[in-house]
Amino acid sequence: MVQFKNRYIVMEVFIDPNKDLGGTEPIVISQFNLTKAIKDSILLNFGECGLALSLRSFQVKYVNPVTKVCVIRTSRDDHEKIWAAITMVRSIGKCPITFNLLDLSGCIRACKAAALKCDEAKFETYKLASGGSVKAEITHTVESCFEKLKNLES
Repeated sequence: MVQFKNRYIVMEVFIDPNKDLGGTEPIVISQFNLTKAIKDSILLNFGECGLALSLRSFQVKYVNPVTKVCVIRTSRDDHEKIWAAITMVRSIGKCPITFNLLDLSGCIRACKAAALKCDEAKFETYKLASGGSVKAEITHTVESCFEKLKNLES
């Protein structure tokens, strides 16, 4: 019997600071937004057949909307195609973004460790940048995301 093997990609989302929002509403990075943007990129660059083949195991497992770190699961056979499609994503909605690969792993434990380490470091930087006055709702959101990441299983 052959075991189905996955790859886990830890990515960091950068929002372009020089863009003109045109409004005061904040940009929220969510699992739905990322999934839609990546699927659209796969469809555009690899066609319907490439999208259908990659969807059997593609899933955005975790997104932290404050630190903008995400974990994506894909099959071992398709991880290069998914990675290429992710690097070709240039916007979510009307917000220009870029992705940075933090870790590529074959097991969820190593992926969780890398994502948690980066998440904690980015949140400390966020707290320092805000002068130590972080709203309670943001702290609660980040702590719930940390718990979700620690409990993440395949």
